[in-house]
Amino acid sequence: MVFILKGLIFFCWSLGSAWAGLALWVHLQGISFALSFTLFLLSTLATGLFFWSSSYGLSLCLLLISIFSFGYWYQGIEPQQDRHWAVELSRGAEANLEDNDIVQLRNIRDFDWLSEDEARHNWRSQNLDLTQLKSVDVITSVWSSPKIAHLLVSFGFEQAPNSNNLEHVVFSIEIRREHDEAFSQFGGFVRQFELILIAATERDVIKLRTDHRQEDVRLYPLNLTEKNRRELFLGYIALAQRLEAAPEFYNTISANCTTAVYPFAKKLKADLPFNWQLLFSGHLAKYLEDLGVLGGEGSLAARQAAARVTPFAEQHHPEKTFSQAIRQKASDQPVSIH
Repeated sequence: MVFILKGLIFFCWSLGSAWAGLALWVHLQGISFALSFTLFLLSTLATGLFFWSSSYGLSLCLLLISIFSFGYWYQGIEPQQDRHWAVELSRGAEANLEDNDIVQLRNIRDFDWLSEDEARHNWRSQNLDLTQLKSVDVITSVWSSPKIAHLLVSFGFEQAPNSNNLEHVVFSIEIRREHDEAFSQFGGFVRQFELILIAATERDVIKLRTDHRQEDVRLYPLNLTEKNRRELFLGYIALAQRLEAAPEFYNTISANCTTAVYPFAKKLKADLPFNWQLLFSGHLAKYLEDLGVLGGEGSLAARQAAARVTPFAEQHHPEKTFSQAIRQKASDQPVSIH
């Protein structure tokens, strides 16, 4: 039993040491990294050596000194609002609830992407009438492993003919990269990136993924009540206001594009279960089906196939808007945002 207990403690201590080493590697550079990592490595080796000897007191002292020293440094890393951000991530969504039904949404990204890295920049604002909120679609975008997908949620508003207002507003919770940073799943574990809520048009945020990044994008309609649609939208508005008031860190596990949605999605269903499929978001369609909110017809496999967004959809349906084109059925029948 003593041997098993030692083994469990050693396993947890090893994981903690690996995580601490990752944090030093991500945040420190040059001589600061070299000195800090050398001290960290020496204390780790010394703690392990004493741990497997009879010097438990000395081992515990070294371990506590290492933990408190690292914790003091790590807690000093704070999220910021004013870094030199990548241009597409330079403005997070901002919102005000004007009355019970009207939301003033600012910093809606409406870029015209010319390539994966180049775009004509355009930001817009819109007053959105919640009484005209008619649909909610969940969008998954797979760029590598089919088990991991980026999650976006699109809200469809009914508009008057020839109106210049938006048909759909998409919310996307993302890492907020600086202009010279690249995405890193490892950095997402150790406070490398801030969290940002992007509000965008579908022709921006979906077209970027289908036409230029060539990701596997699927659009799933949700069967929600009017009350549920409204509460889900207001959940995103609350998140926008929270991030505007104080920045927060992105975390690969606990605060990512899927898990950050869970707290206010839980308001729709008090006993909403947290499931492993939320972490492996490529399985999100199955999770939504189990909850009874996944729209469409036929088997799950049929709905997944029908949900795929065709790249260059506008070229296939030049008479339609981008939002209409990506919802166009194979039968070429007109589609509605309802």
